[in-house]
Parts: sequence; C-alpha cells; structure tokens
Amino acid sequence: MKLGLHISDFTWPVTPEEFAPTVARVARDADEAGFDRISVMDHVWQIAVHGPPEHEMLEAYTTLGFLAAHTSRAKLLTLVTGVVYREPGLLAKIVTTLDVLSQGRAMLGIGAAWNEEESRGLGLSFPPTKERFERLEEALQICRQMFDGPEGTFEGRHYTLGRTLNNPRPLSPRVPILIGGSGEKKTLRFVAKYADSCNLFPGPELEHKLEVLKQHCADVGRDYDEIEKTAIFRYDLGEGGARIDQTLEELAGLSRLGFTIAHGGVKNVSDPATLTYFRDRVVPEAAKI
Repeated sequence: MKLGLHISDFTWPVTPEEFAPTVARVARDADEAGFDRISVMDHVWQIAVHGPPEHEMLEAYTTLGFLAAHTSRAKLLTLVTGVVYREPGLLAKIVTTLDVLSQGRAMLGIGAAWNEEESRGLGLSFPPTKERFERLEEALQICRQMFDGPEGTFEGRHYTLGRTLNNPRPLSPRVPILIGGSGEKKTLRFVAKYADSCNLFPGPELEHKLEVLKQHCADVGRDYDEIEKTAIFRYDLGEGGARIDQTLEELAGLSRLGFTIAHGGVKNVSDPATLTYFRDRVVPEAAKI
C-alpha cells in the first residue's frame, strides 16, 4: 500500500512570513518520508468540511509549481481540478508545464466540479450538472490528445480547438489521469473509458463502487486491473502515535478491497514531528501490506 498526502487546510499556527517556508517544509518532509504523491484541492475558498470560506486557501497550480521546486520524487496533482475552472486546452498546457518542470511527476486529477458558492462568488463558470459532465468528457479527450498526440483539431459540443499544439511535450511517457468521484452512471463510466486512476470516497459502499467500475470496464472493453484504485483516507495517528497500529489495520482493509493508494489529509501536518512518524514507521510498514 502506498500513501498520498492531501494538503487541504492551510490554516496553520504560523505567521504570514512563515507561511511559504512552512508549506515548503511540509512538502519536503512528506517527499523524504516516502509519500508516493502530494495533492492540493482545486478550490479558491475553503470548503465547509475543513472550515469557513474565509480560511486560507491557495490556488492549486501555483502551489503545485512551488511544491515541485521543494520535492524530488513524489507525484504532484490536484484532488481534483474542477473542469469548468479552466479551458481544457489551457489545463493540458498547465499540467504539461508542471510535468516538465517537476521532471515527469505530474498527474491530472479532474472532476465535474461542485462548489457553486465559490464559483458564483468569484465569477467562475458553473453550468448545470448535465453540462458540466459533458464538458468533463470532452476535457478528458482533449487532455489525452494534447498529452499523447498526435497534434490535430478537436470538435466537440462545448469546446473547439483549431490546433492541439503542445510543446514542449510532457516528460512522462503517459501523464496519468485520475478522475475523482464515485457517481455510478457517469463518473465511473468515464474512469473506465479515459482514466488511469480513480479516487473514491470512504464508506460502506466502496466494494460496491468497485463492482460498478468493473462492469463499466467490461462494457467498454477495458482491463479493470490496469486502473489504479485510490481511496480518500484521513490520517490521524493519535497523540504520540497511539493510533499507528489502528491506522495500519485500516490501510490493510483498503488493500483487501483492491486499493493500492490511500490518499488523504494528515492531522497536525504542519507539526514537524507528525511526518516523522510516517517516515520512521507508517510508510515502511504500509509498504508491506
């Protein structure tokens, strides 16, 4: 089992002057601890599960570029990009740039978007649900074409690209695409058709969601086993690491279902001691699961 660190809360006990070096340290410590990937949210306001909208939030791709300069091995991605926040041709260029400057460590995490409040607040596009999913499918096609080539045109219902020129090319032989969400009719079907990885929410329906994905793969002629299965996970090691054993048991449970990546937030991540527990024990023992 590999671990992913999701940095979703930037309201830390530091001064404004300490903010940038703290973000850099967290990413560097996670990289050195052995986390397979590091992600940030693609939100411009904080979301309710973490705090009020007024809490600190950084723009996703600016942050990932910053993290690329302070890490050397972990993959970098959003969990996940709202498809309507950027035109897909520009999004493909942004992720390609991240891949080149991180020396081949970029992933594209993407979904249909859901936060209408922040979209309306800052004047971002937020069409109805049906249209957002139509745009998601076209964006997946455009990004894969721009990542892999050949250069050409794209004619869709919502997007028209006259020339999918994308130089320099990504360094990754194939920039991985991760689709976030567990909707059975559309999201998991898109995973089967277009994605290299899925990201599902925790809960009693996880096994059922994988069965739905397996059926979609059969329907479109896709090898189910070639899709990486990742699940959202909340890392809480407890005071002094008291919950490490329980955390490892929970990771083993995900592994038995077929997940190979547990990706989520770490409680008290800005405390330097927290990631030391991962480096010394959690990451090495999870690798044995």
